[in-house]
Amino acid sequence: MKSTNNTTKPFYNTTIPGDWEVSPLYLLAEKVGSGITPKGGGLVYKKEGRPFLRSQNIGWGSLILDDVVFIDEETHKSFKNTEIQEEDVFLNITGASIGRSSVSNNSIIGGNVNQHVCIIRTKKSVLIPTFLNSFLLSTVGQNLIDSFQAGGNRQGLNFEQIKSFKIPLPPLPEQRAIAHVLGLMDSAINQNNQLIAQKELRKKWLMQNLLTGKKRLKGYGGEWKEYNLGEMFKERNESKYCDLPLLSLGANGIYPQSDSIKKDSSNEDKSKYKRICQGDIGYNTMRMWQGRSALSSLEGIVSPAYTIVIPKRNADSLFFSYLFKTPKLTNLFWSNSQGLVDDTLNCKFKDFSIIKGHLPEKEEQTAIAQVLQAADKEIQLLKAKSDKLREQKKGIMQVLLTGKKRLKIN
Repeated sequence: MKSTNNTTKPFYNTTIPGDWEVSPLYLLAEKVGSGITPKGGGLVYKKEGRPFLRSQNIGWGSLILDDVVFIDEETHKSFKNTEIQEEDVFLNITGASIGRSSVSNNSIIGGNVNQHVCIIRTKKSVLIPTFLNSFLLSTVGQNLIDSFQAGGNRQGLNFEQIKSFKIPLPPLPEQRAIAHVLGLMDSAINQNNQLIAQKELRKKWLMQNLLTGKKRLKGYGGEWKEYNLGEMFKERNESKYCDLPLLSLGANGIYPQSDSIKKDSSNEDKSKYKRICQGDIGYNTMRMWQGRSALSSLEGIVSPAYTIVIPKRNADSLFFSYLFKTPKLTNLFWSNSQGLVDDTLNCKFKDFSIIKGHLPEKEEQTAIAQVLQAADKEIQLLKAKSDKLREQKKGIMQVLLTGKKRLKIN
């Protein structure tokens, strides 16, 4: 890349090179439109047939096809005007996912979209589809989409608004070059995400096999013995530690409330809040059957809505923090909780303590926990890499799509 010394001109809240053109989208597109929901009710989805894209299938730059549905040929005919073609750009125009955009791929050509997805079919002689897609996803493009929302609440876009979008137009070779560079970034991110998915499947396999004794680590043998959890844990029920920091328990473990993005709704009077120490496991007394538990690496206080358990000498708390997330254990927590309906279920320590299971000795518990912890760290490093790549791409988009940096065109 090289810095441009060309004159610039204003473009929304930034500037672009003076030699770039600007044009409304309706002059650059053969089609701007979406699907139509059939009158008289919803669609009947099929297990096979024509792919039918909904807003949840449009991601931030890529398609999400894990839950794609299908429609039959008769229904397809009524949606003929929404038939997907090669290099169509999809833009979500309603709901929480408004502004997400992607480009069609070979697996969905000939399919259809619903009324929440706009198809933009560019005139490829003037606007490269992948360049347009990158622009829509850029900071400038998203600000543009926001500017058309009533009160900034992203309530929806209509076709006339989309057609009026002003699009920056570098020369066609430069559009291709920009799209190629950003495509390489996308490929790197997608490859890393695929690796994350593989590692998560591997961890799931390890948990299913190591935590049940179906597979044993080298050097360990002998039968696992039946214990109840009361033989492995005792309850910590200590209060009036108001000088300790307030902690939260969430999907990512136990962490300071000050690090939480959620509003602090705790009581001013913390005298009844429970102390939790490093190595303890805290769980939501009403949500243990949903896997709402975590191992603490901190000392602090948590809401009285949590139950705190301390591992005894024969229990490795890291091992049990994994075990408590398995379907077998969460089902046992559900069946041992007290209450008439799920929303009122309580798994207090007396209920927790009588749950039985076959368990290895502590040495094997620790070995299993270390294997699973290593798998977690590997996944965390890969996720951090994806985050870094996304930030790098964001920075590259910012300078390329506004012409702050120009690519050398052969």
